[in-house]
Amino acid sequence: MRKRPALFHWAAWQPERVRMRKIDFRQDLLPLKDKIYRLGLRLTLNPQEAEDLTQDTLLRAWDKRGDLTEVDNVEAWCITVCRNLALDRIARKESGSLSVEAEGTDVFDNAPLPDERMEQDERLQSVGRIFDTLPERMRTALQLRDIEGMSYREAAEAMQMSEDLFRVTLHRARKAVKTQYEKLENYGL
Repeated sequence: MRKRPALFHWAAWQPERVRMRKIDFRQDLLPLKDKIYRLGLRLTLNPQEAEDLTQDTLLRAWDKRGDLTEVDNVEAWCITVCRNLALDRIARKESGSLSVEAEGTDVFDNAPLPDERMEQDERLQSVGRIFDTLPERMRTALQLRDIEGMSYREAAEAMQMSEDLFRVTLHRARKAVKTQYEKLENYGL
């Protein structure tokens, strides 16, 4: 009786498993610097601290590049490192009274009138102040999902929580921002 050829041969697969992709700084880590910076800025509320966090995160990633070949999502790993570093610094400083200045928006051909622009800037500053008053977990959830555009799964991994818990946290954060903004708009409180 003739033997059938095996569909899968372990020896053929094993060398593929051993050859893992190396981490390249320019291709894998450098594109993440803006996301890491924005997260650091949201957590620390300080541009210089955010720059330091970005640099420290990228240095840690580069130092651990051999281990990162086994990580499924380098971006989530870097976000988690940045978040942990920021929380460590915040805990050491125990100061959170600084506020983030609203960034200017791009001007297009159909730019709003000066009074419309001023109203937009005021709204943006109001939302920024509300955002800054949220608990760290809610701020991070909003930052990762709504600002950085991560998927629920990626953001949950970065925050080291289940996807369901992340969704609940995100919902509560959005609801808190909406409630506070409506209070501000309707009652000036």
